[in-house]
Amino acid sequence: MAEIDSNEYSLLFRSFDRPDDYFILRILTEKSLMKLLKFIIAGVVFCAMPANAMTALEIAQLKKLDPATRLEQRCDVEAMEVINRSESGFSPDKVLAYAFSEPTIKPQSIIAKGAALRSRNQWYRLSYSCKTDTDRMTILSFKYKLGGIVPHDQWDAHYLVP
Repeated sequence: MAEIDSNEYSLLFRSFDRPDDYFILRILTEKSLMKLLKFIIAGVVFCAMPANAMTALEIAQLKKLDPATRLEQRCDVEAMEVINRSESGFSPDKVLAYAFSEPTIKPQSIIAKGAALRSRNQWYRLSYSCKTDTDRMTILSFKYKLGGIVPHDQWDAHYLVP
């Protein structure tokens, strides 16, 4: 038989298989339903945020680098963030701008035709162009083209680590 506990808004059921066992079915009240709805909305907002967005610590670390290194690193981070948002099934954790060829670097831009991107323990060919402002922290434009999988037997020759 079911008992209703009005303080807990739960139903207590006795198991028919084993009479000494009970299980509880919680009834959602309007207040608890609102809490659940707020939790779901917060989750949706959180999931909509870029998964790889830079933290304050990462920004501070980038600012300590020399300008050319900062440019390359900032554009590599942008590649990961954009691809994470744009490409279904990808979860990038590393980009190498120089994997297959040296990038063309200017004071505020980089063109990396021979880059590589690692996602889910697999490397992919990548080419991108990236332009920043004078501090090399703010991305003004970014375009990319994702290529095919890099075979494992080519990883060592291009400094691609598992």
